[in-house]
Amino acid sequence: MERNLKNVLVISFGFLLLFTAYGGLQSLQSSLHSEEGLGVASLSVIYAALIFSSMFLPPILIKKLGCKWTIAGSMCCYIAFSLGNFYASWYTLIPTSVILGLGGAPLWSAKCTYLTIAGNSYAEKAGKNGKDIINQYFGVFFLVFQSSGVWGNLISSLIFGQSSNKVEISEEDLACCGAYDCMTNDATNTTGSAGPSKSLIYTLLGIYTASGVLAVLLIVIFLDQIKSDQAETEREITKTPSFWSTFLATFQQLKDKRQCLLIPLTMYSGFEQGFLAGDYTKTYVTCALGIHYVGFVMICFAATNSLCSLLFGKISQFTGRKLLFAIATVTNIASIIALLLWKPHPNQLVVFFIFPALWGISDAIWQTQTNGLYGVLFEKHKEAAFANYRLWESVGFVIAFGYSTFLQVYIKLYILLAVLVVSMVMYGVVEYTEAKSSPGTPTTPTAEKVKIGSLTQETRM
Repeated sequence: MERNLKNVLVISFGFLLLFTAYGGLQSLQSSLHSEEGLGVASLSVIYAALIFSSMFLPPILIKKLGCKWTIAGSMCCYIAFSLGNFYASWYTLIPTSVILGLGGAPLWSAKCTYLTIAGNSYAEKAGKNGKDIINQYFGVFFLVFQSSGVWGNLISSLIFGQSSNKVEISEEDLACCGAYDCMTNDATNTTGSAGPSKSLIYTLLGIYTASGVLAVLLIVIFLDQIKSDQAETEREITKTPSFWSTFLATFQQLKDKRQCLLIPLTMYSGFEQGFLAGDYTKTYVTCALGIHYVGFVMICFAATNSLCSLLFGKISQFTGRKLLFAIATVTNIASIIALLLWKPHPNQLVVFFIFPALWGISDAIWQTQTNGLYGVLFEKHKEAAFANYRLWESVGFVIAFGYSTFLQVYIKLYILLAVLVVSMVMYGVVEYTEAKSSPGTPTTPTAEKVKIGSLTQETRM
């Protein structure tokens, strides 16, 4: 037990170090590299590469390298992205974004496989239920991992807060902030000041890169390699399908009308997260307050999101998912309308934190309940269903980051509103169909609670 727990903790803190760096960088991309939309373009490329990666690479790399070296190698892909930010250009950031996207799917797949094998191995020796031990291991992992959203953003805000370039923002500049932004790509107009100095940027990137390197060293030095026969046994037990069978099953799943009806809802998850990370941080926070506030604002989102994910996961058994989806819809619609009307101003500091808190509440519902909904509706075809979930959410990210540079914020907010309304109408059709076909069947996810946490984070890279 002690050895297995040691390995679980090594993976957990390795991911904590790695995503402390990546999470902080993701929040800053649209503000730090605003020229010609380079930052959001890099994020769009990451998720496009992730779609490709999730289809091809995980089973191949895990079979060839094993879980330990797949994790270590994939982590190096994230370090490459940190290095690409030192001299950010289309020739450095886009290729390293592709590399990161390709490493994302194998990293999460190898982690899940390792924890599953470790849990089953210990359960077999101790005569305990394998699922119970696996649940405990995933619980430990996400307890540690969830805090990465706080540390990465805290580091960026504390470092950029030391900038001596901060100046008073004129009312003329503030007029270009918010929903009706001036569509400028000038870095000085999107940082609320002259921007942080190169030395501070390099300091931050140095810390993020070092954090990634420490993560790799932690895995390489302290993580035990899983024996090849254990991995083979696990593959036999879980009957891991081949690439082509998974690929075909993913698209055959679209023959199910319910799956097609849930595509807008799944894509909306990518749209709304993309808006917060790519647009809110740039045109509201950075524009009106300065880039040093981005981290603090995203900490508010991460903390609210984590707490509410736990809360809604617990209370869904009492409320059912319909009420929670209604709460998320009302919260998001109210936030979108308020963002359309609000003119951000430094004197309204609290308001800058209210929006990410509300976004965190609704996002917690979208993540937990949509994953749970997929698990309940497609119980006999989980692999294909969740492959569709990852596919369409990633498509939402790609589109949201892709059009970020070309459209004004108010248009993006109207798109968000339209996609949300369509999503809820189609979701309502699914619930109505289910109620007609199986009256009296509970709509609360129960059997899938364990998987929700891991699947939610997997879609977020």
